[in-house]
Amino acid sequence: MMNFDTAFDRLLGHEGGYVNNPADPGGETNWGVTVAVARANGYTGAMRDMPRDFAKQLYRRLYWAAVRGDDLPGALAFQVFDAAVNHGVGQAAKWLQAAVGVAQDGSIGPVTLAAVAKVNPAALTMLYLSARLFFYPRLSTWPTFGKGWANRVAGNLKLAAQDIGA
Repeated sequence: MMNFDTAFDRLLGHEGGYVNNPADPGGETNWGVTVAVARANGYTGAMRDMPRDFAKQLYRRLYWAAVRGDDLPGALAFQVFDAAVNHGVGQAAKWLQAAVGVAQDGSIGPVTLAAVAKVNPAALTMLYLSARLFFYPRLSTWPTFGKGWANRVAGNLKLAAQDIGA
């Protein structure tokens, strides 16, 4: 099983520290947390100074818990968590639901978890990552951020292979 602490440390490998890229629709971010999310969750300081622990608490509550990370197979848990952070919880859940053939309501509940339990976790993880790769080029910001996103999924493929034991 993947635990939250490991998943969070991996995520920061993608999300890094402070960024304020004018081409990014998310605007100013730190630890991958946008200013809008930080403010909506009570952070009032300068984004550059946002503590890592504050970001970690947000990631646990808003993303890991929302995608039921503790209830998903290890390799898949990280991929769904990473997608939730990058694409939103609803989209991350819908890709999982599509991959296991259940209604795509954007919320991972008992029906989705039961379907996940019936599928080979390694195969499901690969299907999941392929959904992300098909999605990215359709985004208007692909020309600006596409290389980074493709590298993100390539890195996730490598991590998934390690998690699965390849």
